[in-house]
Amino acid sequence: MTLVSTSLPSLQTMIDALMTGHCHDPFSLLGRHREGRLDIVRVFYPDALEVRLIGTNARGGAVDRPMKQIDPRGLYAAPIARSSRYRLRVRWADGWQETYDPYSFGLLLEGMDLYLFSEGRHQQLDRMMGAIPMEINGIAGVRFAVWAPNALRVSVIGDFNIWDGRRHPMRLRHDAGVWELFVPGLKAGERYKYEIMAQDGSVLPAKADPYARATELPPATASVVAPLEDFAWHDDEWMTTRRARQASDAPISIYEAHAPSWRHPVTGRGVMDWDELGDTMIPYMTDLGFTHLELLPITEYPFFGSWGYQPLSLYAPTARHGGPEQFARFVDRCHQSGIGVIMDWVPAHFPADLHGLALFDGTHLYEHADPREGYHQDWHTLIYNYGRNEVRGFLTGSALHWIKRFHIDGLRVDAVASMLYRDYSRRDGEWYPNIHGGRENLEAISFLRHLCTVIQNLHPDTMLIAEESTAWPGVTAPARDGGLGFQYKWNMGWMHDTLRYMQRDPLWRGYHGEDITFGMVYAYSEHFILPLSHDEVVHGKGSLLDRMPGDDWQKHAGLRTCYALMWAYPGRKLLFMGCELAQPTEWDFEGELSWYRLLDEYGRGVQATVRALNGLYRSHPALHRQDDQPAGFRWIIADDTQNAVFVWLRQATDSAPVLVVCNMTPVVRTDYRIGVPDNGAWHELLNTDAACFGGSNVGNGGVLQTHDIPAHGMDQSLLLTLPPLGVLYLSPKP
Repeated sequence: MTLVSTSLPSLQTMIDALMTGHCHDPFSLLGRHREGRLDIVRVFYPDALEVRLIGTNARGGAVDRPMKQIDPRGLYAAPIARSSRYRLRVRWADGWQETYDPYSFGLLLEGMDLYLFSEGRHQQLDRMMGAIPMEINGIAGVRFAVWAPNALRVSVIGDFNIWDGRRHPMRLRHDAGVWELFVPGLKAGERYKYEIMAQDGSVLPAKADPYARATELPPATASVVAPLEDFAWHDDEWMTTRRARQASDAPISIYEAHAPSWRHPVTGRGVMDWDELGDTMIPYMTDLGFTHLELLPITEYPFFGSWGYQPLSLYAPTARHGGPEQFARFVDRCHQSGIGVIMDWVPAHFPADLHGLALFDGTHLYEHADPREGYHQDWHTLIYNYGRNEVRGFLTGSALHWIKRFHIDGLRVDAVASMLYRDYSRRDGEWYPNIHGGRENLEAISFLRHLCTVIQNLHPDTMLIAEESTAWPGVTAPARDGGLGFQYKWNMGWMHDTLRYMQRDPLWRGYHGEDITFGMVYAYSEHFILPLSHDEVVHGKGSLLDRMPGDDWQKHAGLRTCYALMWAYPGRKLLFMGCELAQPTEWDFEGELSWYRLLDEYGRGVQATVRALNGLYRSHPALHRQDDQPAGFRWIIADDTQNAVFVWLRQATDSAPVLVVCNMTPVVRTDYRIGVPDNGAWHELLNTDAACFGGSNVGNGGVLQTHDIPAHGMDQSLLLTLPPLGVLYLSPKP
């Protein structure tokens, strides 16, 4: 029996291709092949001292024979009975290894999986693509799958094969452009990448797995095989009530946090892991009364200074805080404490790092080839090609992965405006119109509608939140009605108007009341979240406290007033970490919050104000139940330009109204009459000038009686003392 086919030149050509890393079809050479009455097994183990074939003969007897080295560079062969299964024993310089042949396994991915992948409609890509631990025919190992349709060769490399791309070349499934290979014996925790040969024969820098569910700790860039098993969750109560907790009539108060810089460990080393954050951040948020935590992007990213907004591994939580199981445990603990978890998620662009998605298989696979479409000038990053089914599926699969596998309650989609417009941050000549001659990015619009529709169909109790900074119509309208399909949108206009007003010297605020009132013109055009986000305390803008005019007392009073105005205005609330401490300087992503502010009365007072506001917001339906309905808001005074006073009512069916009175100057206003709808006693729910908040304690003694004196179109009124730079919440006393 010869071990080398008579078609020697063809076989030798394949052998040479394997040895030089040019083998694009390894299964045509390696593994089991028919040769007459027997089969021939060929395996490639360079640097092995001996390779033995273990199996059975035609009569069922045991076989344990050395394989013949048919090429001195490490190719071995031996005959085997056609019906026999086999395994291998390999002797290395440091001992024996028993394993199975990766090239003895048939096709791995199902045809329907490949079809749905190509259509961009596969709903469990985190179980199809990437590195999946599994058993095949009772043999444990890891199945690898990666999309690289234009590559000449793709190999999986890692510690298990000394990062040698010749040892584990993969099989191409031509109908989908997906390369696959099952490597027996591998387990979770294994580091790996892909070595890809481009069409011109060049070998690209080793690529991290786009579908990796775990990664090395940056600055290392390898992907890591993650366990397949789902985390054992203990959040049934939260999950069964989540839909009501996140509905449009529910109180939603979000604490936005950058996990690495929230607080440093007491040991002073690095950043807190997820367990440490669970021990500290969760009770802190619970005490302050926030309903949700929004994390700046925690999908793995290479550059710390991007804060996570330039991610490369959209399926993997950053290793900076621990592994996937630790992150799942953190989410579980949040849910058990009644706190929802929202993730910032970035489908708008990705960095051009060589180990990432850029020119992934030697071609512009994930990004546009034309820089007028594919290069983001603001951030020097690359823009996804939303018109390609596989890219749409990759992004949608990431969103579904976080929602399903990690019980994420919502995704805040970053930089939506940059996705919607082809001319975003571009001058004439730097972009070209769509097929209709317009500036709208039709492919991105289609992708966003598809994303929102899929998630709402599969997970209707989750939230999709758009950071969209223009007046694009229908961001939160259903996709079926021509909208984008988001549940909520950040109200950037309200944020800019309000902060512009609060930065003005109180002496001139009476002339700029439209900054406060204009928001009500469009307040019901979308379902809004009112953000005071990280973007407002970076890049030289200073802290929110620093932007308040006046002396130290006035600054803190102004900040308390700003928050009280925000919590009484229609829309859900979002506050960036540190703002509740009256952080005196702008956010430093390499530092931590100014926790020392809790040692002085002003810092403690602002924090106490936020705690009180969250408590009132959650306990008084008038402050949240009709956020999206005009009936939930009623102006009482919007034109007192002389005193810079604003008064409105928040209302809800079958609930007591809340009267909101804002004095935007440091002058005490006495005997200020305001019409109210209900006769009798009104209780002072909140006074931001109270001593417990660090104020001067000017107020109304807690309870006031109405007078039968008509005012503002109502039959009765209250006579109030308005505290300086203060806000009052009042409600009829039951």
